[in-house]
Amino acid sequence: MDANDESPEFINTPYIVEVPEFPLSTITLFFCLSACSFFTSFNSPGFLLLCDSGNSFWSQNTPSSSSIFKIEAIDKDTGSGGSITYFLQNIHANKFTIDRHSGVLRIKTGVTLDYEKSRTHFVVVVAKDGGGKLRGDNKVFSATTTVTINVEDVQDTPPMFIGTPYYGYVYEDTLAGSEVLTVVALDGDRGKPNSIHYCIVNGSEGSFEISNTTGAISVIKSPNQLKKEVYELKVKASEISQEGDTSDHVFAMVIIRVVDLNNHPPTFYGENGPQNRFELTMYEHPPEGEILRGLKITVNDSDQGANAKFNLRLVGPGGIFRVVPQTVLNEAQVTIIVENSAAIDYESSKVLTFKLLAIEVNTPEKFSSTADVVIRLLDTNDNVPKFSSDYYIARIPENSPGGSNVVAVTATDPDSGLWGEIKYSIYGTGADLFLIHPSTGIIYTQPWAVLDAEVNSKYNFYVKAEDTDGKYSLAEVFITVLDVNDHSPEFNENIQEKTMIIGSPVKIEAIDQDAEEPNNIVDYSIMQADPANVFDIDQSTGEIKLKSYIRSLDIIHNITKNKDCIWSLVVQAKDRGSPSFSTTAVLKIDITEETLHKGPMAAFLMQTKDNPMKALGVLAGVMGIMVLITIMISTAMFWRNKRSNKVMPVRRIIKKRQMPPSRTVRMEWLKFKRPSNAAEKFVIEEEVKSLHNENSNNNIQVVPVPPASPLPPPPPALGPRSDAPGWRVPTVSGSLTPKHVIKPQKNKCHGSTHNALVSELKMRFEKRNAAFGEPHI
Repeated sequence: MDANDESPEFINTPYIVEVPEFPLSTITLFFCLSACSFFTSFNSPGFLLLCDSGNSFWSQNTPSSSSIFKIEAIDKDTGSGGSITYFLQNIHANKFTIDRHSGVLRIKTGVTLDYEKSRTHFVVVVAKDGGGKLRGDNKVFSATTTVTINVEDVQDTPPMFIGTPYYGYVYEDTLAGSEVLTVVALDGDRGKPNSIHYCIVNGSEGSFEISNTTGAISVIKSPNQLKKEVYELKVKASEISQEGDTSDHVFAMVIIRVVDLNNHPPTFYGENGPQNRFELTMYEHPPEGEILRGLKITVNDSDQGANAKFNLRLVGPGGIFRVVPQTVLNEAQVTIIVENSAAIDYESSKVLTFKLLAIEVNTPEKFSSTADVVIRLLDTNDNVPKFSSDYYIARIPENSPGGSNVVAVTATDPDSGLWGEIKYSIYGTGADLFLIHPSTGIIYTQPWAVLDAEVNSKYNFYVKAEDTDGKYSLAEVFITVLDVNDHSPEFNENIQEKTMIIGSPVKIEAIDQDAEEPNNIVDYSIMQADPANVFDIDQSTGEIKLKSYIRSLDIIHNITKNKDCIWSLVVQAKDRGSPSFSTTAVLKIDITEETLHKGPMAAFLMQTKDNPMKALGVLAGVMGIMVLITIMISTAMFWRNKRSNKVMPVRRIIKKRQMPPSRTVRMEWLKFKRPSNAAEKFVIEEEVKSLHNENSNNNIQVVPVPPASPLPPPPPALGPRSDAPGWRVPTVSGSLTPKHVIKPQKNKCHGSTHNALVSELKMRFEKRNAAFGEPHI
């Protein structure tokens, strides 16, 4: 039994197959071991197979699923070990497939070969035997080989242009007949390409031509004769077969632009032609947005297209003017507009100079040109006089004579001419004593002015600086009158008398009328004393006291023979001014010992011993205060009584309140008291009725007895009566005077008189109620 000890072997290797692209017919090839043994099957005639040492050549297109080659391997073993099967590596990545048993290599269904995409394919074929026993083990052997498949090109692709899109340029100095550009087209079948024929289909307008063989496009007219800036040519490229026939073709667009050479810079023009300097005279501070109409500027670039595009701008102080337009194509009228009126100031600059710059935008040369713009300004009254300071402070001695200079104020107006002239004036409540020079601004005192620091040491007023157009400004002036030591200290009296209690000082005082220190500071000193060394004086306060060792009158008696203990001192008061002034006074001092009576009154009496007018003044003041307090208390009581006694009629008549029980008892007592006569009874009853008022305040308003005739009768004579008991009706302000009723003699007309009085009283009450609109009783 044969063991499986041989591997399969491929015969007639290497395998190289030439296959045409885009197969058209089905061809089956069986490649035999013998050098020229073939079996072919054709579906259509005209195929030629050339075979030499395993090489296969095809002369026409190979269709999809066609058998392109037969691969054969042998295995010397017998049985299953000698049977061979074929398969491909990477079957999914291949465009081919192989029959497992016959080894025929085919193109996969739906797959085509394209020379332009891939000219060569490599296929790895594996041959494997059926396996068998070898030394007791089951062994399978295999072998591999590579098949090289070359794809042949056929005429199936149209020509194509190379380097599209095509752009050409004709410059203004290009000569007629010059070549502009060349188009190139190639046959899409690179293996066996056909020749290409070129022609211009349209768009030339008789200005361009093309070479049929080379594709070179030339201009046949002068650039000045070209009517368009851009030409779009449609060029056709066709394949010419070997037989001379035209087959496939393709089109391409060629854009040719007529280009102007940038050989002209921008140029500025005035009214009389090219100009590089423009001048204008104008007033300062024109309105913002105003056009400078005095400038006639035109700018032009003679080039064409992009070469004639340029920008405009002003070079100089920024933000004052702006130029319109900022971008120009070929030509434009230049406009300059005011942008910042405040910066156009005559006082800052009388002449404004700018550079008007025109520079090309999109050219490599960046040609440019400039023109000078000179603006001369005229002045206007646009400034207010301004003081060098908002306020001025000056000092002048009080003894300065009239017409003395005090201070000079200064104001400036930058305007020119009359607008810059300033006139000064002053006004204000403190300016009465001063004058100002209208041109120089010097402030001086009135010729009659007398300054006195003791009367008024501070003056302030306003100074005004005004130009000829009425514009003005103000400043404030503060003047201080310096005090001069022109007053001597003065005592109240040149001869003074003082009483000194041993242990207590006496004080002397002098007043200096000067306004400021040190002129009004007074120093005291004892100029003369007999005997000496008895008194000390305080330099600042003027207090005089005995020497510290003198503590009793006995010591004084031992010092002097003057038993009445009265000394005369000469005291000097001297100020601290320069020069210094002084005055003297004689002081008589009566020295006594301290009294036994102590207290404020004793001290006061001792202090006023030498000045009785002072004690009298104090006493008069105390009495005046007491009288004032008495008047205030009396006035307050009067107004209080007046307010409490004022009872309105409506409160007396309309409403009656019941009296407290205590008062009712008293009223009853009054009712049962028998009057001495009818008139007395009437008066008492009315007084009792009036007690029942609305306020219940027990105020009794005694109603006088109304007369029975137009002229009231004289009131009954009432006199004091010693034996009649007195009675009193209380009021807020006090009690009425006790009324002593004297019994008159009985009168027969007692009843009629009483009734007449009652009726008259009632009628008056009703009339008054009717007048006030109050209800009747």
